[in-house]
Amino acid sequence: MLKVKEGMLKRVIGLLLSLVLFSCDGRNALSSNVKDEINVIIDMRLPIDANGYYHLELERNNWQTLHRVSGSVFDYDNYPIENCYIQWESNLYWYLGDTLGYIINRHFSDQGQYVSIDTSYIVGFTGIEVPTSNMVSYSNRYGEINNMIAPVRSMIGDTLVLSVYWSDYNYDVSIEKYGIVLD
Repeated sequence: MLKVKEGMLKRVIGLLLSLVLFSCDGRNALSSNVKDEINVIIDMRLPIDANGYYHLELERNNWQTLHRVSGSVFDYDNYPIENCYIQWESNLYWYLGDTLGYIINRHFSDQGQYVSIDTSYIVGFTGIEVPTSNMVSYSNRYGEINNMIAPVRSMIGDTLVLSVYWSDYNYDVSIEKYGIVLD
């Protein structure tokens, strides 16, 4: 009786193992006709010149100029894709000096006025590299993506190259690059 159960157990395990080995190709029969294409449309929200370069006017009174780059992610039927991982990269960086900033401790006096008690400087950041672009964004349920770029005043006249990376359902990576002249 024990031999029959043992033989039957081996057959069941063999059957399950063969099903797993021969049916795991990453797709099932229903999805074999599905296209793997992901469409990403980037809106730089900047004027473009005749050479295909975008132009961003940097603020002269501030150290950094903040600008939002937007876009949309759709599947092959133009339905928005939620939680699509988009990677961003910029060719420009800047370096922090010794002081990152400061904290002012304040409270109200007996007369109801702000009184500064202490100023603490945040130091020890010399040489830390700061990118001019956020690194990652995910699409929302409407397929919208956003990224902030923040070049600094000393980059006036440079060209920031913003690269956008994403992959489709087959993990094939797509790359688009955009040149932004910093005026």
